[in-house]
Amino acid sequence: MEWGKGYILWLLLGHSIVSQMSRLFMEKYKPWLLMAYGMLACWLLLGIGGLAVILLHITISFFVAQFKISVLIWACSLLLLSTLRIPAVEEQQRGWYDTENEYYLLLFTLSVRCLYNTSFSLEYCWYGSTQKCYHSFLWMLAYMFYYPVFHNGPIITFDEFHKQMRKQESYSLKSNLCILVLGVVRILFWWWLAELMIHLMYIHAICSSSPLLESVSYWTLGGLALAQVLFFYVKYLVLFGVPALIIQMDGLTPPALPRCVSTMHSFSGMWRSFDVGLHHFLIR
Repeated sequence: MEWGKGYILWLLLGHSIVSQMSRLFMEKYKPWLLMAYGMLACWLLLGIGGLAVILLHITISFFVAQFKISVLIWACSLLLLSTLRIPAVEEQQRGWYDTENEYYLLLFTLSVRCLYNTSFSLEYCWYGSTQKCYHSFLWMLAYMFYYPVFHNGPIITFDEFHKQMRKQESYSLKSNLCILVLGVVRILFWWWLAELMIHLMYIHAICSSSPLLESVSYWTLGGLALAQVLFFYVKYLVLFGVPALIIQMDGLTPPALPRCVSTMHSFSGMWRSFDVGLHHFLIR
């Protein structure tokens, strides 16, 4: 879990502090304070160039949403994604960063943000003029720069985010501490298990060793395949578990965490239960 060893965990901790302080003292302005923090965190991690590209994508998506044509919204999203593979754009963006990991973090963030752009634009398209004030550019910025789900998800539709952000649950320091302690214990256990699988079961090394895979029996190969899928599941319990815990601390309801893949018999069922937020986004 290399991402957890960098700045992202510290920025998530900063988000939690801002969120809890705003719930205590400035509940009315909480969405805008979290939006401002998300923009600051984006600038610190991705630089001014990364922030500018994300703002450009947001502005273009909001402009296209004004036409209220679903096909046009999807076409715009696909076009914005395709620009990331233009050689001149790739070369320019790589020049902003010292390492490949930083550049790939920008690409992954832009891909996830594209889903959020699409969600907002479609909600804007479907709802009538009576709710237009709730689909303003300012609310779009608050949605797009909500930091717990900024880089990796999970996916929360704009409708869910907006309703929950406007109707907060009553704040209780004691219940929040219980949620925090139990959540941290669970995540640390999953994290420890994932690291154990990497270092003792050689999960990554086995996949890259073709001669070894060719020499084992079919039963062994099936067991290795199951181990890979289970590792994928445990890894996403951490990747989605950290944001989900912070979302709960914010007084919102996160999408359900992935269901254990060993309890499912088909991959169609797996994707419905693995990334619940993305599944809800696609079926809306």
